[in-house]
Amino acid sequence: MSVLDLLRPDLRAFAGYTSARKTGVSGRIWLNANESPWANPGDAGAHCNRYPAPQPEPLRQALAELYEVHPEQLLIGRGSDEAIDLLVRALCRPERDAVVTASPVFGMYAVSARLQNAPLIDIPLVDGPQGFAPDLAAIGDAALAGGAHLVFLCSPGNPTGEAIALADIAALASRLSDKAVVVVDEAYGEFSDLPSATALLGAYPNLAVLRTLSKAHALAAARIGTLIAAPELIAALRNCQAPYPLPTPCVDLALAGLAPAALAQTRERIKQIRAERERLSAALEILPGVRRVYPSQGNFLLVRFDDAQVAFDRLLAAGVVVRDQRAALQLHDALRISIGSPEENEAVIAALSNNKDATA
Repeated sequence: MSVLDLLRPDLRAFAGYTSARKTGVSGRIWLNANESPWANPGDAGAHCNRYPAPQPEPLRQALAELYEVHPEQLLIGRGSDEAIDLLVRALCRPERDAVVTASPVFGMYAVSARLQNAPLIDIPLVDGPQGFAPDLAAIGDAALAGGAHLVFLCSPGNPTGEAIALADIAALASRLSDKAVVVVDEAYGEFSDLPSATALLGAYPNLAVLRTLSKAHALAAARIGTLIAAPELIAALRNCQAPYPLPTPCVDLALAGLAPAALAQTRERIKQIRAERERLSAALEILPGVRRVYPSQGNFLLVRFDDAQVAFDRLLAAGVVVRDQRAALQLHDALRISIGSPEENEAVIAALSNNKDATA
């Protein structure tokens, strides 16, 4: 059985829209896309009068090298959000093929399922002495019983911070072989101690991995996300993608951010964030009113408070904006605090110490 057998039957022979750039032809004078022959007066050299390549080859090569995979395993899109949406739309028939999640977790999995009218099965994370963890046995049971075509695992988890061992991911992918695609969202993977699940792709065709340049690479506004999966699944999803998903200025920015000098600086910043994560965690743990600081493999901390509203208000009064998690399952008393610069982290500590002079 091929992973393509999990696609919606009506999409298995779907060729998608053939855009002017998808045809692969080249020439000196471009008159095939009804573009303006002149650049916009405000265009400072980006040549935005021309449509961009759907999957720019220089960026594919750079990302393949970054993630140590083959270019044909990559689909580049508008952040991880687009890839999540494409997976749900391509693999799940409305009211039939389910999506499995493990809350509390990134909300776009459930949003995409809702928009597709795909059944959503949620198996809550288990909050234990070592922090949150997914019940992978229960997730597998639910996926098989519920006819799921997609299982989303977030590793490191957002907002909970846990990472999932490769052996556990492999076991679930093996169990769901020919039944469902297991998607490992590694948006925060650069901050984790554990290796990437991309190492498992060769052995498990029903495994996919999400990566992004938004977090560690500081390119959130560029909206460059990558789905890494079996080449045949990537080819099928490309046919479902919008014709021109990657704006030229964003591609240029991503390429500049993936140049050797920029990558070297990014690696140093990742080290600093990891060190600051531990420093901030230790400082928060001894503050009055802090009930629990969860261990984290991401660039954030999940913190429970005796009174989360008071903590939120103190931070906001100091100009510090954090993520209120109290509406999420199991997190009625929790805030998620991103790891900032040393100065920004000091502002967090000062505000929660009730230092009225704290500023952001």
